Amino acid sequence: MVASANLGFPRIGANRELKRALESYWSGKIELEALQQVAKDIRTINWQLQLDAGIDHIPSNDFSMYDQVLDTAIMLNAIPDRFTDEQFDTSEELYFAMARGLQTDDIDVTPLEMTKWFDTNYHYLVPELSEKINFSLNPDKLLNEFNEAKQIGITSRPVIIGPMTFLKLSKFDKSMSNQKEYLDKLVPLYSELLGLLNKQGCEWVQIDEPILVTDLTEEEKNNFQDAYRSMTSQANVKIMLTTYFGSIIHNIDLITSMNIDGLHLDCVHGSENLEIDLSKFDNSLVLSLGIVDGRNIWINDLQRSIKLLQSFVNQSNLKDVVVSPSCSLLHSPIDLSLENKIDEEIKSWMSFATNKIDEVAVIKNVLNLNENQKSEDVKSEYWMIDTNTKAIQNRSQSPKVNNPVVQDRVKNISYDMKNRESDYTQRAKIQKDALNLPILPTTTIGSFPQTKEVRQKRSQFKQGNLSLEEYESFLLNATKDVIELQDDIGIDVLVHGEFERNDMVEYFGEQLDGFVFSENGWVQSYGSRCVKPPIIFGDVYRKNPMTIDWITKAQSFTDKHVKGMLTGPVTILQWSFVRDDQSRQTTCEQIAFAIRDEVDDLVSNNVKIIQIDEPALREGLPLKASNQVDYLAWAVDCFKIASSSVSDDIQIHTHMCYAEFNEIMDAIIKLDADVISIEASRSSMELLNAFSNNDYPNEIGPGVYDIHSPRIPPVSEIQELISTLVSQLPLERLWINPDCGLKTRGWDEVKVSLKNMVTASSEFR
Repeated sequence: MVASANLGFPRIGANRELKRALESYWSGKIELEALQQVAKDIRTINWQLQLDAGIDHIPSNDFSMYDQVLDTAIMLNAIPDRFTDEQFDTSEELYFAMARGLQTDDIDVTPLEMTKWFDTNYHYLVPELSEKINFSLNPDKLLNEFNEAKQIGITSRPVIIGPMTFLKLSKFDKSMSNQKEYLDKLVPLYSELLGLLNKQGCEWVQIDEPILVTDLTEEEKNNFQDAYRSMTSQANVKIMLTTYFGSIIHNIDLITSMNIDGLHLDCVHGSENLEIDLSKFDNSLVLSLGIVDGRNIWINDLQRSIKLLQSFVNQSNLKDVVVSPSCSLLHSPIDLSLENKIDEEIKSWMSFATNKIDEVAVIKNVLNLNENQKSEDVKSEYWMIDTNTKAIQNRSQSPKVNNPVVQDRVKNISYDMKNRESDYTQRAKIQKDALNLPILPTTTIGSFPQTKEVRQKRSQFKQGNLSLEEYESFLLNATKDVIELQDDIGIDVLVHGEFERNDMVEYFGEQLDGFVFSENGWVQSYGSRCVKPPIIFGDVYRKNPMTIDWITKAQSFTDKHVKGMLTGPVTILQWSFVRDDQSRQTTCEQIAFAIRDEVDDLVSNNVKIIQIDEPALREGLPLKASNQVDYLAWAVDCFKIASSSVSDDIQIHTHMCYAEFNEIMDAIIKLDADVISIEASRSSMELLNAFSNNDYPNEIGPGVYDIHSPRIPPVSEIQELISTLVSQLPLERLWINPDCGLKTRGWDEVKVSLKNMVTASSEFR
């Protein structure tokens, strides 16, 4: 018999209950007990949904108050000494201090670094490991949630991030960088945890090792093998080794040497996994096949999936086959039934988390059919398959999807479209005269606080309770105020604040053809931060100018330069749910032409500095080195298509954040942006090494304070960071700015932080 499983369910709640509870707790509006109750309610709802759908292996410990990697660090007591040196009132205060930083009269600590979870837009917190850490097991969260599920009749499958993935995603102190040394300390804790779960009645444990889809050194493979032999030698629970986000074929010899009971394969983003040679396994195992896409919102081709999996069902060296999503549904919106405004035809092509669970169940049920079953037993399955098949055919033929004019434009891309008139050295001289900026010029990344009032006005306008005239009057006043604030503080290059924008991608998608938007399609980005990705269903093009009105209004309030603010084509692609019926490259090229048209209009309206943000460039990098060259080539070309139509006196900026840049420095240089701003403060400017070591030739603005933390950086702290900057990079090519946009911060923090930033920069001048 075929079984069904899920690897993880979204934890924010269908109506973002966790987000609201977290932010209320942080602001002191609710007590810890109320937050914990909201969390428990979400877990209970999630488990019941999966139980009702007929899922056999339901996960626990897939819930997190902030981040699953942080949870693992806490479980292993991997707590850096700057936190252990402080006296926290509760374990929750420590937890959130590691996540967000904390600044009180008695405590001032910076948070852990944050970066992208593999090639997704989810941000995880980077563990910091050193010889000072006294690793020990703190299993309470995992055991409590396992027993919580038991109380409603579910013997769940606990989810644990494996030791190798945990180490590979961590930051090592130089005093102890040997991976084997850490494994020797961690593996006994994992073994102890498996023993505790066995005593609680656990049957299966899901150990996530997505690092297996990446390229590993021989030393890492040996460490992997040794760790699992030791960890599972006395384990009395069954191990489902779980991989996702790609193929593991290149590591199959390693995997077959490991003492595991089950193996999960991503068959969507690693389709090669369907060709796995099962004869390599000495013992028969349970094979979990992730055939339903956990990362996108398009319906599964049920007929195709059933046909593909049928070939596995009767293989002799398999104990069982398990049907599941490709990865955790953390990356998927929750409930499509809450969507009332999406075109019904387009909506029929979509599948959110609850639908994906149903798809898994249908595939399982059909694979388990036998000739003796009565027709009424399977009527609902075949009705769903028939509906699914018709929707897929309709989508492929729909005129809503295909636009020949857009397709022809992409087919005729030329060399000139992808290159500026002159090289940076020549452009820099022209721009210096044209812009007349001081050394160490200050600026911000774009957005200013989206306060409760801003969100309320936007909501009132969308609901028809505020007229267009009233709404735009409010936005105009907010824009004028933020221009005056920047002028008063002394910032050199201003931004208009982006009060009219709901999101840096959604705002543009709403004005482009080929996009559709959900009302409640929220997914977690990090902590309480949720995003509602646009959905690209068809060919993309720009109908009308998108930003001209607000940038020209902002420029009328000052004699200083105001940056035109655009989101780059790669980031719009990466932060959207992208159509899966053509290559991502083609879709990105279509977006690039839309941004190019907007750039041309900005220049026509006398905008001299244009920022085209590409924070997702590194995020889209394929996990295997063999696939990276092609991606970087077309990603760079798309940015250049968007930015290269301007004359030499126009200064093009870009922004990137929370990513490891070393792997893509050649590509970043090839972007040929006049100025790049980057996140750098959380790592105390360590990311700067990637630019200094590679002799980055253009201008750069490393962030001098962390905007994802509520703490206010003192002038002395910023001065110290600037000292590091000027010791590594030429003074004349440096800019001073925050790490990222200020959208999520409060005005009190922003005003003081920016004043401190300008003061620090001015003193260096």
